[in-house]
Amino acid sequence: MSEPGTALLERPRKPSPPRAVSLPVGLLRTARPRQWIKNVLVVAAPAAAGQLDSPHAAGQLAVVFVLFTAAAAAVYLINDARDADADRAHPVKCRRPVAAGEVPVPVAYTVGAVLAGTAVGGAAALCTPMTGALLTAYLSMQLAYCIWLKHVLVVDLAVVTTGFLMRAMIGGVALGIPLSRWFLITTGFGALFMVAAKRYSEAVQLADSKGATRALLTEYTTGYLRFVWQLAAGVAVLAYCLWALESGGVAASALLPWRQLSMIAFIMAVLRYAVFADRGTAGAPEDVVLRDRPLAVIGLVWAAMYGLAVADL
Repeated sequence: MSEPGTALLERPRKPSPPRAVSLPVGLLRTARPRQWIKNVLVVAAPAAAGQLDSPHAAGQLAVVFVLFTAAAAAVYLINDARDADADRAHPVKCRRPVAAGEVPVPVAYTVGAVLAGTAVGGAAALCTPMTGALLTAYLSMQLAYCIWLKHVLVVDLAVVTTGFLMRAMIGGVALGIPLSRWFLITTGFGALFMVAAKRYSEAVQLADSKGATRALLTEYTTGYLRFVWQLAAGVAVLAYCLWALESGGVAASALLPWRQLSMIAFIMAVLRYAVFADRGTAGAPEDVVLRDRPLAVIGLVWAAMYGLAVADL
C-alpha cells in the first residue's frame, strides 16, 4: 500500500502552454534584428575613403542603411514563410515565429512584400539611380535564393557572399566614391570565409541529424567546406595587405604608417575567427563577433589604426 501523497508525487505534470507572443513582436523577431549589424557594411567604403565627415554623406548613408535593412527583413519574412514546414522539423529553426505559428504564413508574405516594395520605391525616390538598381538587384537575387538558388551547390555560397559584397558596395555607390579593386576582393573573400565557416560549423554540429538541417548541407563534405573557408581566409588576408599598401607611401604628417600597421590587426582577427571556425562553433557569425571579447578588442584596434590612417595622424 502506498503512502499518502505518493499518487500526487507520481502524477505527471501537464506541459506548460506555449508563451503567447504578439504579432508585432513575432514579425520583429522574424525580421532578425540581430542580423542588422551586417548592414553596417554600407559605411565601409565611405569610411575607408574618409568620406564620413559631411552631414549630407551621413544622411545619405542612414537612408541607405534603413532601405537595405527593410530589403533584408523582407527576404527573411518571405524565406521563413516558404520554409515554415521544413523549419518545424529543425531542432532550432522550429522556434522561429512563422514555424511556431506565432506569425501566420499569409501575414509574413504580405509584410515581406510591403517591405520589399518600400525598399525599392524608397531607393528610387531618395537615392541615385545606381543605388536603386543595386538595391533592386540585391532583393531580386535574395528572392531567387529563397526560391531556387539555395538548393544549388556552390551557387548558394556565392549568392550569400555576393549579398555581403553588395552591402559594402552600396555605400560607395550612393556617394559616388570609386571602389578599390582590393577593397572589393577583401570584402568578397572575407564574406566567403565567414559564410563557408558557418556552413562548416552547421555540418559539424548537425552531422548526426541530417534530416533536421538544410537539405543542401548534406551534399557538402566537411573537408570541402574547410578547404573553402581556408582558401577564402588566405585570399582575404593577401588582398587586404595589397589594399593597405596600395597608397604607395605614408603621408608626411602621419606619425606612423597606420594603414600598413593595420594589416597586423586584420590578420589577427582572421586567425582569431578561424579558431571558432576550426572548432565548428562559427555557426552564428554575429554571436562570434559580438560575444568574443578578444576578437572585439582586435576589431577596435584595427578600426582605430585605420581611422588614424584615414585622418593622416
